[in-house]
Amino acid sequence: MNQVRKRVAFYTLGCKLNFSESSTIARQFADMGYERVSPDSEADVYVINTCSVTEHADKKCRQAIRKFTTKSPNAMVAVVGCYAQLKPEEIAQIDGVDFVLGAADKFNLPHLIGNDAKKTKVKVYSCDIDSVSDFFPAYSTGDRTRSFLKVQDGCDYHCSYCTIPLARGKSRNMPISQIVDQAKAIASQNVKEIILTGVNTGDFGKSSGETFLELIQQLDRVEGIERFRISSIEPNLITPEIVDFVAQSAKFLPHFHIPLQSGSNRILALMRRRYRRELFAERIELIRSRMPDTFFGV
Repeated sequence: MNQVRKRVAFYTLGCKLNFSESSTIARQFADMGYERVSPDSEADVYVINTCSVTEHADKKCRQAIRKFTTKSPNAMVAVVGCYAQLKPEEIAQIDGVDFVLGAADKFNLPHLIGNDAKKTKVKVYSCDIDSVSDFFPAYSTGDRTRSFLKVQDGCDYHCSYCTIPLARGKSRNMPISQIVDQAKAIASQNVKEIILTGVNTGDFGKSSGETFLELIQQLDRVEGIERFRISSIEPNLITPEIVDFVAQSAKFLPHFHIPLQSGSNRILALMRRRYRRELFAERIELIRSRMPDTFFGV
């Protein structure tokens, strides 16, 4: 008689980086024999990968927990990600939660769950975010036609309003050679487009002594990938050399998403942003001068 495979469902909130990490954790579950199902289906394990940029994101997480525990009362519910790192005890108080895993432990989830039954007591795996130094590679497959490839994690900026450094730790990355290997693995699955993603993507290189320009130059040579996009990149990290390279590349698309929190220099200073509106305008004009048909997201 064939053994019934356990089912795991993922509900992901927030950024492209979260989607890449959910997909990677899902592959870990698949390697352990789990079947991935839709979050609208009954499952044995529900994984909620959280964002905590806004109170609305926290609210959506709590709503998802209630939804899944109602649908499958005996299912294991694990909450991971930024909200789990910032407020683990708050999440642990929500009825139905079995596991809460912060930044250092979320990729251990499949092994921590194992074959356990529904918990009577919540297991919380949390850490001091300043102690987090490992980089966990991740990329998405199967969710969409494009793949989100994680190239960087964490942020050293500590803007006045932002919880991300508290949730994800300091800026870090793995070496370019390993990221290129991941891009090749994505290409082997017949995916044609990769989006480079991170918390502060342009800050790549802090832990390997390399640069973002060197990264995109080497990725440009990966066979099988036809298109690359750079996800959100800070205006102060867009250099003329990066713009010139994208302009001549046949693979890197003329598509830039550049954050602009305010058009007021006074507000930007209060936010502790690392640019002013004049720099933002200069970067837009620089890109337009090299690539007149560039698509901008702001």
